[in-house]
Amino acid sequence: MTPWRTAIVSSHENSIRIRGYNITELMERVSFTDTIFLLHRGRLPAPAESKLLNAILISGADHGAGAPSCATARLAASGNRQSYSAAVAAGVLAIGDEHGGAGSLCMEMIGAGLELARTEGISLEEAATRTVDAARAQGRRLPGLGHRVHSTDPRVDVLFRMAREAGLPTAGAEFMTALEAAVSARVKPLPINVDGALAAVLFDMGFPSSAGKLLFIVSRVAGLTAEVSEEYTREKPMRIRIPVEYDGEPPRNL
Repeated sequence: MTPWRTAIVSSHENSIRIRGYNITELMERVSFTDTIFLLHRGRLPAPAESKLLNAILISGADHGAGAPSCATARLAASGNRQSYSAAVAAGVLAIGDEHGGAGSLCMEMIGAGLELARTEGISLEEAATRTVDAARAQGRRLPGLGHRVHSTDPRVDVLFRMAREAGLPTAGAEFMTALEAAVSARVKPLPINVDGALAAVLFDMGFPSSAGKLLFIVSRVAGLTAEVSEEYTREKPMRIRIPVEYDGEPPRNL
C-alpha cells in the first residue's frame, strides 16, 4: 500500500516533529500562535508576523452568542448534553462565505485587483473602481465590506496600524482602503469589516487565500469552546426555543 505523504508532522516512537522542529523544544520556546504559523507556512514567524497573526486570531475569536457559529454551537449544546465535540463542530459547520469565510474570497479579490493595476498600468483607485463596477454589473456582493452590527468595525484600524508599524508590505491594505472609497462613491458607504482587514493583512503577509477561512476557523473555535461550556454550565437542557410561525396550508382532510 502506498503510504500517505505529509510535510507537516513526523511522529516516531520517541519523538514528534512539526515541520522538522522537535515538539518539546517548541513547547518551551515558542507560542501557540508561532506554532500555527509554522504549521501553515513551514517556518517560524518573525516577531512582527507573530504579533500580527496573534491579533488576527484574537479579532475573530468571538463576536457574541448571536453570531451564526456561536448560536449554532449553543443550540446544539442545548439539545445535546453528551458531546462537547458535536456542539463545537456544529458551530464550525455554520462558518461559510457569508459568515467568517469572506476572508478567502476577499484575498482572491485583492489579488485580482492588484494584478489588474499591474497589468493595466493603472492606480489602485482605478482598479478598485473597476472592481466595484464589475461586481455591480454581475450583481455580486463585494466581500470584506459592511457589517450587520458595526457602523465602523473597531478591529480594522488596529490591524492596519499594527501592519504599518511592523513594516510589512501594505498593498493589500491599500487596495481595501481604495475599495472602501470606491464603494462609498459609487454605491453607498460600506466600511471595511474584520474579514476585509484580516484578508488584507494575511495577503500582505504572504498567506494563500485559503488562510482567510482556515485561520478564522482556528480563531473561532476558541470562542465556540467557551460558548458551549457556558451553555452546559449555566443553562438548562433544551432551554433554546426558537419562535416558529406556520404559514402553510390550513387544516384539510384527505
